[in-house]
Amino acid sequence: MLARRVIPCLDVANGRVVKGTRFVDLTDEGDPAELARRYAREGADEIVFLDITAAPEGRGTMLEVVRRTASMAFVPLTVGGGVRSVDEMRDVLRAGADKVSFNTAAVAAPELLTACARRFGRQAVVCAIDARRVPQPADATPVAPIAWEVVTHGGRTPAGLDAVEWALRAVDLGAGELLVTSMDRDGTRSGFDTDLLRAISSRVRVPVIASGGASGPDDFVSAVRDGGADAVLAASIFHRRMYSIDSVKQAMAAAGLPVRPVGEAAA
Repeated sequence: MLARRVIPCLDVANGRVVKGTRFVDLTDEGDPAELARRYAREGADEIVFLDITAAPEGRGTMLEVVRRTASMAFVPLTVGGGVRSVDEMRDVLRAGADKVSFNTAAVAAPELLTACARRFGRQAVVCAIDARRVPQPADATPVAPIAWEVVTHGGRTPAGLDAVEWALRAVDLGAGELLVTSMDRDGTRSGFDTDLLRAISSRVRVPVIASGGASGPDDFVSAVRDGGADAVLAASIFHRRMYSIDSVKQAMAAAGLPVRPVGEAAA
C-alpha cells in the first residue's frame, strides 16, 4: 500500500498566507515562502499553494510568490488559482510548481483539463472540487441519499453540478488527482466530511486529497480509513502549531496506515 501523504495548505491572498472559515473572515498567518520552508523541514510530504483570490478577482497566479515559495521548499508543490490556459499552466510549472490545480477554470471550460493533461501529463493536473451538501427537504426520508453540489469562485458561486458526477467527469477529462474540499467543514475544525470523501474515492481511479475541517490527528486517520482518502490536507492546525506534522503521522502509523517517517519526508 502506498504511503498516505500529509499536506499543509497555504491559502494565499495578496501575497500572504491567510485562513478563515469557508474562505471568509480571513486572518494573516504569515509569509508563504517561510511557511513552506518550515513545513518541508518538519516533514510535509507535499505542499499545496492556493491563490484563493485569483478567480474572484479575474487575474492570474502571483508567479513571483510561487517562485519564492518553490525556492524554499524541496518537496512537491501544487499550485492553484488563476490558471485558465495551457500557457498559464506552463508559466506556473516554470515558476517551480510540480502540479497545477484547477477549480473554477475547469468548471467553466472542462476541456482545459484535457488540453493540459495532453501537454504536461495527467500526473501534473489536479482538479480541485469545492463541495457543499445539498439541503434535504423537510419531508425527506431518513435514508434519503446525501448529495453535494460544486461551488466555485472561492466557494461563492453554485456551479449547478453534482460533486460526485463532476469528479468522475474530471478524471475522464484528464485529472490525475482530485483535491476535495468540504465547504461545510472548511475552517470549522469539525472533522473531514468522510461521507463526501467516500462517495468520490470509491468511484474514481485517481488519488483523492481530503480537505476541510481537520481538528486533530484522529481526523486524518478517519479521512483515510473511513473516507478512502489517499492524502490529507490541513491549514490552520499546522499554521498555529496546534499539532505538528509528526504528531499526525504518528497517529496515522499507530492506526496501521502507511506514512513516510518525518526524517524521510524532509530529506
